[in-house]
Amino acid sequence: MEIKALLQLLADGDFHSGEELGELLGVSRTAVWKHLKKLEPLGLSLQSVKGKGYRLEGGLELLDSARIGAGLNAAARDLHSELDIQPVIDSTNTRALARAAAADASGYVCLAEQQTAGKGRRGRRWVSPFGKNIYLSVVWGFGGGAAVLEGLSLAVSVAVVRALRAAAGERAGLDDIRLKWPNDVLWRDRKLAGILLEMTGDVSSYCQVVTGIGINVAMPAQAGAAIDQAWVDMETIAGRCSRNQLVAQLLNQLLPLLRDYHTSGFASLRREWELLDAYRDCEVELQTGTQLLAGLARGVDDSGALRLEIDGSEQTFSGGEVSLRRLP
Repeated sequence: MEIKALLQLLADGDFHSGEELGELLGVSRTAVWKHLKKLEPLGLSLQSVKGKGYRLEGGLELLDSARIGAGLNAAARDLHSELDIQPVIDSTNTRALARAAAADASGYVCLAEQQTAGKGRRGRRWVSPFGKNIYLSVVWGFGGGAAVLEGLSLAVSVAVVRALRAAAGERAGLDDIRLKWPNDVLWRDRKLAGILLEMTGDVSSYCQVVTGIGINVAMPAQAGAAIDQAWVDMETIAGRCSRNQLVAQLLNQLLPLLRDYHTSGFASLRREWELLDAYRDCEVELQTGTQLLAGLARGVDDSGALRLEIDGSEQTFSGGEVSLRRLP
C-alpha cells in the first residue's frame, strides 16, 4: 500500500475509522496502523480519537497532475514536456539538474510535496514541510550561453507575482507584494517566495537553466520556526489558496517567459519590476565578496543589474554571491 493512497483518503480532513481505511485500501487494520505511523516523519498533524478514528487536521491538498493540467493555458500545455510530481525528494533543483545533465530536458517540470535538502541562494536551506508549500523546478535550454540570461532571475520574480495575483483573484492583500533584488518576493518585508537559478552545459553556447521556485503557501508554525528570517505565507495574506491552481498559474507565466527570453530579455520587464522594487530610493548595504558598500538603491538597468548611488556617483552590480539589505 502506498502512503499516497492513504493520504488521499485522509485529505478531506474528516475522521475515518481504521476499519473503513482497511476496507478501502484492501489491507488489515494492523497494516493501516503501521502505515499511519509512517506519516509521523512527514510532520503531518494526525489526530486519533477513540470511537471516531483518524484524521488530518485541516485536511490536505495533494499535488495532482490532472488538476494542474486543467489550469494550464494553451501555451503552457504545449511548452511543458513532462510534469514530474514526487512525494519526498532531496531537492527539485537537484533532480532537474540531473535530468538536464543527461539530455536536453527543456520543458521538464519537477514538483515535490516535500524536500529533505531544499536549497536557496548562497547555500541556505529552504524549509520544505510536506504538502504545505510549493517546491517547483523547470528546465529550459538556451542557445548563446550565459550571455542571454542577464536579468533572468528578476524576470522570473515578475512572473511569480503575476501568478500569485492570478491565483488569488480579487482577494485583498497582494497589493503589498514587493521584489527584493535579485530574486526574493516579499510581503511587508517578510519573505514569501524565493528563486534559485542553476545552469548546466556550455556557458558560451547551448546551456540548460533550472529555474527553482519556492513559495510559502500554508507554512506550519512549527516548520517556520526553523527559518532564520522574517517570513509569511499566502494563507496569511489572502486566505486558503489551492496549490494546484497556483502551480498552474506559475507555469502559465513562466514557460512562455522562458521560451521568449532569448529575444525579449529583461528590458521588456524592467518597468514592471521597478514598480515592485522593495528598496527603490532607500539606503541600502550591499555585500559582494569581501566588499561592503552603502548607498541609495536607484532601481535596475536593462540587464537587471542593481543601480547603486554611492557618494553621488552611480555604480551597477550584477547578481551572483551578493547580499542586499535595507539600512535602518
